[in-house]
Amino acid sequence: MSLAGFDARHVRLTVEGRVASILLDRPERKNPLTFDSYAELVALFRAAAADDTVGAVVLSGAGGNFCSGGDVHEIIGPLLDRDTKGLMQFTAMTGDLVKAMRACPQPIIAAVDGIAAGAGAIMAMASDMRLATPRAKVAFLFNRVGLAGCDMGACAILPRLIGQGRASELLYTGRSMSAQEGLDWGFFSRAVEPEALVEAAANLARQVVEGPGFANAMTKRMLAMEWSMSVEQAIEAEAVAQALCMTTNDFRRAYDAFVAKRRPVFEGD
Repeated sequence: MSLAGFDARHVRLTVEGRVASILLDRPERKNPLTFDSYAELVALFRAAAADDTVGAVVLSGAGGNFCSGGDVHEIIGPLLDRDTKGLMQFTAMTGDLVKAMRACPQPIIAAVDGIAAGAGAIMAMASDMRLATPRAKVAFLFNRVGLAGCDMGACAILPRLIGQGRASELLYTGRSMSAQEGLDWGFFSRAVEPEALVEAAANLARQVVEGPGFANAMTKRMLAMEWSMSVEQAIEAEAVAQALCMTTNDFRRAYDAFVAKRRPVFEGD
């Protein structure tokens, strides 16, 4: 299934050119997730993995906030009545969202405005690039609701983005990371004013999709795989990956364009 034909009912999906945009659209509650929206997001990112007409994904929230996490009334409350098996089913599903985002070959750009808390912070973390507004606040607040900070891959991914000590502070205290801290620590790549956020994310996505699609997907794959490799293993793996990219038509297009002194037009094959 192409993303253009995906029947999204719990989030808003648009596809323009080769950029897919996913909008969390419950602004009156700061865009919390429900059981249904969790499942739909997993399905969306899995569908993206099979759609080579899409080259990048933008993830954002409506109404001046990104995502406030799991809906207190629609998720947190019902979880109190589940047994261990039912709770494991839920936590496996939430983990599936991060797995689907990381397995999705297209780079994902999170446009973070306002609150990104709990699962919202996780979705920002699991994206490949993150833009922020000055009022963005990111909180891995699991311990503030009596849970461990080790949720949905936070203990694996967050230290790689901002360092072990800083990640530890956020996960142990549940406090918010400000936009400026996120910039200083490398969580965000840059900040833009709220009214410019959507267009900045779209421009970055368009810049990505103008590149060689197969090679971009390979970059994302290797960034993930090399976390668990030694430098020597990474060099060997990259040699294979780069050789594969040299078999693509985009590699030849780049050479032909260079010889002709023009900009290459990549097609992703």
